[in-house]
Amino acid sequence: GLFRLLVQRGSCTQQGVARELPAMVKFLKPGKVVILLTGRYAGKKAVIVKNYDDGDKATGRAYGHALVVGLSKEPRKVIKRSSQKTQARRSSMKTFIKAVNYQHIMPTRYTLDVDLKSCVPADVLGNQERKEEARKAAKDVLTDKWKSGKNKWFYTKLKF
Repeated sequence: GLFRLLVQRGSCTQQGVARELPAMVKFLKPGKVVILLTGRYAGKKAVIVKNYDDGDKATGRAYGHALVVGLSKEPRKVIKRSSQKTQARRSSMKTFIKAVNYQHIMPTRYTLDVDLKSCVPADVLGNQERKEEARKAAKDVLTDKWKSGKNKWFYTKLKF
């Protein structure tokens, strides 16, 4: 029958079907927009800056994780008749930098083409002052991207 035919073609062994599985596609790449699922920033959107698929021995994280930059406070709707001060306050945003386990992020179909690697180095989590500087630099980059008018979904609050 079918089993004998598969054995003759070499795609099957006597013990069972030995299929060659295709390599797993890596879709958690830098620039991918994800939603954090647990912790202080649960439900917040973030962008992957660097991913560690096999863990990182230097930091003690032996699991797959990603360095992400996200919005802890999204810009709100701005009305033209408001004062300049009110418009500036409502259009401000706050960012965070965090290493997150792959189990605690949900990837979306969106990507954000911003260069965050230049302002957020991979070893930023070890030093608090460098992390603060990187967070402010990332805020400036994301603010410029928001003012360009592209990727509006990323800058809106998640409704759930």
